[in-house]
Amino acid sequence: MNVPKFGIGASALRKEDVSLLKGQGRYTDDLRVEQALHGFVIRSPYAHARFTIVSTEAALDLDGVHLVLTAEDVAHLGDVPNKQQVRQPDGTLHARREAPVLCRGVARHIGDGVAFIVADNREIAEDAAELVEIDWDGQDAHVDLATALDEGVPLVWEELGTNQAFLYTIGDSKKTDTAFAGAHRVVDLSVVNNRIVSHYLEPRAAVAQYDAATESFLLHAPSQGVHSMRDVLAKDIFRIAPERVRVVTGDVGGGFGTKSFCYREYALVMEAARKLDRPVRWLSSRTEHTLADAHGRDSIMHASLAFDAGHRITGMRVRMIADMGAYLSQYGPMIPTMAAMMATGVYDIPVLDYEIRAAYTHTTPVDAYRGAGRPEAAYLIERLMDASARELGVSPVELRRINFIKPEQFPYRTQAGCLYDVGEFDGHLRRALDLSGYSGFEARLAEARARGRVRGIGLSTYVEICAFPGSEPAHVRLNEDGTVTLFIGTQTNGQGHATAYSQFIADKIGIDFDRIIVRQGDTAELSRGGGTGGSRSIPIGGLSVARAGEDLANKIRKIASDELESAPEDIELVNGVARIVGTDRVLDFSAVARAAKSAEDLLAIADVHQDEATFPNGTHVVEVEIDPETGATEIVNYQVVDDFGVIVNPVLLLGQIHGGIVQGAGQALVEGAHYSPDGQMLTATFMDYAVPRADDMPSFKFETRNVPSKANPLGIKGAGEAATIGATPAVMNAVIDALHRAYGIRALDMPATPAKVWAAIQAAEAA
Repeated sequence: MNVPKFGIGASALRKEDVSLLKGQGRYTDDLRVEQALHGFVIRSPYAHARFTIVSTEAALDLDGVHLVLTAEDVAHLGDVPNKQQVRQPDGTLHARREAPVLCRGVARHIGDGVAFIVADNREIAEDAAELVEIDWDGQDAHVDLATALDEGVPLVWEELGTNQAFLYTIGDSKKTDTAFAGAHRVVDLSVVNNRIVSHYLEPRAAVAQYDAATESFLLHAPSQGVHSMRDVLAKDIFRIAPERVRVVTGDVGGGFGTKSFCYREYALVMEAARKLDRPVRWLSSRTEHTLADAHGRDSIMHASLAFDAGHRITGMRVRMIADMGAYLSQYGPMIPTMAAMMATGVYDIPVLDYEIRAAYTHTTPVDAYRGAGRPEAAYLIERLMDASARELGVSPVELRRINFIKPEQFPYRTQAGCLYDVGEFDGHLRRALDLSGYSGFEARLAEARARGRVRGIGLSTYVEICAFPGSEPAHVRLNEDGTVTLFIGTQTNGQGHATAYSQFIADKIGIDFDRIIVRQGDTAELSRGGGTGGSRSIPIGGLSVARAGEDLANKIRKIASDELESAPEDIELVNGVARIVGTDRVLDFSAVARAAKSAEDLLAIADVHQDEATFPNGTHVVEVEIDPETGATEIVNYQVVDDFGVIVNPVLLLGQIHGGIVQGAGQALVEGAHYSPDGQMLTATFMDYAVPRADDMPSFKFETRNVPSKANPLGIKGAGEAATIGATPAVMNAVIDALHRAYGIRALDMPATPAKVWAAIQAAEAA
């Protein structure tokens, strides 16, 4: 393929890195505003408690303290909203239980916010927090998801009479019962999807200012989209017109879904700024991040597959319990329903019966984390396929091939309602097996045994849904100096949007890559934007950027043709000039801008709508070695072959794949948020919460085998979450394969820490 130097398909290095490497990044906490005060949240030391704030006088008397806010002071503000309701089998929408800006007499998880102190600096605010007199009445708490719905357990919301947040079903239970009744074999498996914390590099922060003359707010905060945050703050919490809230996001040090949401601290700094008529800032500590920012995953799944005599799946049944935490977070209920939507994976499963019972527990709320439901779905079905292969006595590769949706079956409607447009699943499976040396595994196994190591190989063939139907407006403008500026409402969190979007524009306009300016993260510059999440920025945003770039190119040709007295079709755009083809008659872009009759002649706006979602897919093959003396697991070989439709930038893509694998493997092997029985967080710091490091990982081998999407006009499917989705089941399948070969161990729950693996080996040997 002939790829332009900086066009779509080129391995252009990230434009953003120059300023970041020079220390010129502008993160929220880098912002310095004159006379800014500092806020600090007093958080509940109990997982469940009734409380009364007896007195704030001593805190207010402390020199340097300006304000103490309690629930009474913010009673006029709305709760932090849950924006996703689920329709239950009886047709009702579940009741919402949302987080108040400050707790009203009851704290429901460790770290729940009960008061907000504003002082000259953080240190004074922390000292003042010790002086606030609070009468705590600790209550029984419940944090165990497995028993959260049992009779007699402590309730998070007593007025509900149950910890059940909602009930959701999908599929056809009667047809599934019939399939299971006639099955040749049935395989059952229960899996735990462990709770995890996103631990992005940049903790959340906020700086708020209030303009009394216009009665408007300015909030700086890291986000995954300023427009949704503005709307939640304005409409749901402050109940004012959105035009009175401006939200600005600069550089963002990682998001992973967790920075998509509006949190109570943003409303608190805004309200404090309004009351004091002074800027107010707040910065989360790492421990506060662990306690207060939405967690990910946390579900228990009991599943069964029915097979006929030829090893074809005839039905699937799933019973899922999903933890919502103490409150319904912004999109929390959507996460388990997304798992149900993708339950059948890449397989031709004719009937499905999927039931979700969502539960409240006295824990931090759970919401989207990289993949948001799709990793849970892939983990379940891919673990099930390996377990079924062992039960049926066939290879996991062969069982997958028997049950794959075949290319001739597309477009394919799943039992959960997804419409897969294209797919060649066996193609990337075969390629991944070849590249991984799958057929030579037995020799490597024997060599590992000779060294006293336990070796296993595992795989996953996944499909995910992303780039959901919708649009993303893009405004592309030619400036007077000949540069081009793009305004778009997505938000980079480190993915390289400025680089990728510039490639779309460079393809159309013929301008130096570095003369394209990408503007994101300011509600004052663009009235609407969908933000970043679900791998939508490039598949959806890129559509509009490409169209707007094409429209602006036509406008430039029209202006240049008038000035050069030539037909527009005879004008070519190269290296920042408009030139009559085959001549030396040119007009540079700055001259084009000066020649324009109106600003509209230099602006192109596109808002291209995509009607169907896209479905990236691929195969991961992983080999691990386990030291039976310590239980330590080492990933020794990792091969991925993915189908992303069309690649915009191979270098950026590789970064997404590497990061995604590490996050997925981290959940499989080391990560996990843990509470004591009374609800205390046991993994609130990096002393106790393990994250994978570079030296924990091998060199990944990655390539693509792309089939362009028919749902996306550019053929792009998206890639931001895919590696996390495929990695977790592949790693765990490899671990269990190793343990089964050596010790007959058939199941193990994540994370497969050295202690857990060692204990499983000891138990197997003793048995």
